[in-house]
Amino acid sequence: MTDEVQTQPISLDDLIAMRERVEIINGEIVEMAAAGAIHQIIGSNIFVVVHPLVIEKQLGAVFYDGMTFLMHSPARRLKDSFVPDISFIRNENIPVNWDPNKPHPGVPDLAIEIVSPGDDPDDLQTKRKTYLAKGTEQVWIIYPQTREVHQFRRDNNPEIRIYKEGEKLDCEALFPGLVLTTDMIFNLPAWAIK
Repeated sequence: MTDEVQTQPISLDDLIAMRERVEIINGEIVEMAAAGAIHQIIGSNIFVVVHPLVIEKQLGAVFYDGMTFLMHSPARRLKDSFVPDISFIRNENIPVNWDPNKPHPGVPDLAIEIVSPGDDPDDLQTKRKTYLAKGTEQVWIIYPQTREVHQFRRDNNPEIRIYKEGEKLDCEALFPGLVLTTDMIFNLPAWAIK
């Protein structure tokens, strides 16, 4: 006899009915870590630079914190369902028949994950790999503690690029003409610097 725990498959209806914010990673429900002010400030710093350019150039849609992506999982048995901190979808990748009141059935073109103290590193790496394997063009993992941005590209060119203080991110493939630096991302008010 084994001590294996049998879990019920999670459907889209189950996910929508849940009151707490969760993600599904390899069929398992994972509660989302609480985010603090630093997390929100960093996310806002990115969003206020990216969003106007996306609107001006009519590139697609950019979402800040809370957009759920079903990662091409079947609605009756969700294997993965991720909620990136910031996401971007190109116009041509917005499904024609998608009900925008429901989670996006596919993947974002860009997923940005801002690491919070309670985040599980293994889950974060599993999500990164899943995003890229299922078609996400780029994944950026933002590390507030070390003030680094790790940029992963689906085309592996390069496989990973690590941006440190004072560096300009290569955003041209996603956002032509955008200037975004690590200093802009990690620009914190004096009260938030400890």
